[in-house]
Amino acid sequence: MNTRDEREMIEKNMSLSIEFSKYIFEHPEFDDKIPKGAQVVLLPEYDEDLSAYNSRIAEEQREKGQTVVYVRIEQLLAPRLSRVSKAEIEVKYA
Repeated sequence: MNTRDEREMIEKNMSLSIEFSKYIFEHPEFDDKIPKGAQVVLLPEYDEDLSAYNSRIAEEQREKGQTVVYVRIEQLLAPRLSRVSKAEIEVKYA
């Protein structure tokens, strides 16, 4: 894998990790299922190259005897520009 491809995989993983962190924040019960000290491997089903890359890197970095948790991610929803769920406008003219 060349440097450009490696950089692209790292950037994709950074974005995916942020999204997974948001998911964990919104679904704390999911976090409870992950054993402490486990290696968490994100496997995006929508990106075969990234999934293969993450599997390979995880195997290389895994510590002996370490529990591994594979998280299969079916898809990412389209990004939203705002997190505001409801807004109201009140205009008062002079």
